[in-house]
Amino acid sequence: MAATAPLTQAATQPELTTDALVVLGVVLLALVLFLTERLPIDVTAILLIVVLVVLEPWTGVDPATGISGFSNDATITVLAMLILSGGVARTGLVQALGRRMAAYAGDSVRKQLFATVVATSPVSGFLNNTPVVALLVPVVTDIANRGDTSPSKLLIPLSYASQVGGMLTLIGTSTNLLASDISARLGEEYPELGAFSMFEFTQLGVVVVLVGAVYLVFVGHYLLPERVPAQADYLEEYDLGDYVVEAAVVPGSSLVDGTVGEATEALGPEVDIVQIVRDDDRSVAPRRETHVREGDVLVVRTDRDAITTIGDAAGVELVGDPQSDADLAADEGLITELVVSLDSRLVGERLDLERFREEFNAAVLGLRHRGEPVGDRLVGTRLDVGDTLLVQAPPETLDRLSRRDDVIVAREPPRPNYRAEKAPIAVAIMVGVVAVAALDIYPILLSALAGVVAMVVTGVLEPNELYDAVEWNVIFLLAGVIPLGIALEGSGAAAYLAWLVVSTAGFLPAIVVLWLFYVTTGLITEVISNNASVVLLVPVAAAAASAIGSNPFAFVMAVTFAASTAFLGPIGYQTNLFVYGPGGYRFTDYVRIGAPLQLLLSIVTVIGIAVIWGV
Repeated sequence: MAATAPLTQAATQPELTTDALVVLGVVLLALVLFLTERLPIDVTAILLIVVLVVLEPWTGVDPATGISGFSNDATITVLAMLILSGGVARTGLVQALGRRMAAYAGDSVRKQLFATVVATSPVSGFLNNTPVVALLVPVVTDIANRGDTSPSKLLIPLSYASQVGGMLTLIGTSTNLLASDISARLGEEYPELGAFSMFEFTQLGVVVVLVGAVYLVFVGHYLLPERVPAQADYLEEYDLGDYVVEAAVVPGSSLVDGTVGEATEALGPEVDIVQIVRDDDRSVAPRRETHVREGDVLVVRTDRDAITTIGDAAGVELVGDPQSDADLAADEGLITELVVSLDSRLVGERLDLERFREEFNAAVLGLRHRGEPVGDRLVGTRLDVGDTLLVQAPPETLDRLSRRDDVIVAREPPRPNYRAEKAPIAVAIMVGVVAVAALDIYPILLSALAGVVAMVVTGVLEPNELYDAVEWNVIFLLAGVIPLGIALEGSGAAAYLAWLVVSTAGFLPAIVVLWLFYVTTGLITEVISNNASVVLLVPVAAAAASAIGSNPFAFVMAVTFAASTAFLGPIGYQTNLFVYGPGGYRFTDYVRIGAPLQLLLSIVTVIGIAVIWGV
């Protein structure tokens, strides 16, 4: 290994052509859109395709190249792996593993953390880690509640464990598959590069998982505050005391024999009737056509101003307000949290309480938006990924919602409807997919597609469930950033950026330059998607390595590992968003536990790369 990083002939300054400037302008546009989130991520990806093709004389991206991302091996493989992960999810296998570990954990925080890591990291090496976290959020929350532990102590470690686990195999994350595809394409220019094998970096991945697990179990929980108390009262956590009241329908009221819809219109647009109490029976999330009777007590969720209006309204009389979850409890209604998922139809929608009730059969009691409780006005709040809705719904509704992709139910449904009898078949199919690819019998693309067909033929998945299992915004993101990567390489922009790195860091030891690429990738991933950071930095890293006479494969590995370990905030990785609301976290909580872990893994990973592949 070279002691320093001497500049080679390849490091002579490349010409900054008009083509390169135009492509760098498109890259800047992409960064701004990803950072500001002015457009949904999939819409941004489509816009990039359009811009690149329109600017073809400078970008070199013709219409065929522009849409090539949709037929790219990485895109199709990610699609197939998401479907396979969905099939395993339908069997309840991951949840069963989580519950088995919960039985071991008891009330020891370290045992609970150990159970969380063991149930998450190995599975994330073979199933896409995004659905793994979505499946385990309710399991881990229940582990915390049963052990009288704050869920805040376990949920960020759940997300981080899934990220490091994704580095165990090629199929652990979409980022690995995309990096493999880019590396194969760059192999024409750099002989050291090529597509990754199934277990190309498993040796280093195991080291990263073990170091991350030790940190999370023995150090991390000391750095996390108890944002959500153990066995928290939701009414208190969501600050609902001033917004949920009970109003009795008095004799002679105009509301008598009318419907819930008519009562809502009479009481005002900010009013949502979440329960009707009649003879000690509570009707949860009553439909608009439900009739109101004399003596009914309407449990109403509204804002402060509307409460005064209700108190002055004819036909009803305020009789109090619930003081705790127990006051709202009903045999037919459970209070829980719903997290808005990555590909949910709710993303970008303004909250409409009545429409939500009609679609989901659940009454909205509260909302956490960007980690903070929304106290006064819920109606019209624009929902985003990771927002958490506090709802009350019948048990059968939670069962149904747990099988939908719009929301993540933050507690296990009481009567889960899994296809447990299909679990051995699903495992056998996944083993077959991995084995065929690992033995180089057929490429991972073909074995994964064959696995999808096998899932349907064997009844693990119904044909209509295939599309629900796919995170379509991820697919569109891949399709959009792949041609951007092609333009970056073809225009010479990647070579110019590599020269800038080399010219400023060429006097440093090669291993330090490698570490700088790891850190830079990690920081960029915090503000844009991990897939976008790989597309932008893998070509630059390969060119920079070649320019200083180092191993391009080592630099590609550093970028790949760094892009899949985003620990500094909720935005950098989608699993961090999934635990944001249920954990009651603040942005600084991620930095507090994530910064030391990021630094630790940067050192461990870079040293591991140097030992295994050489710099």
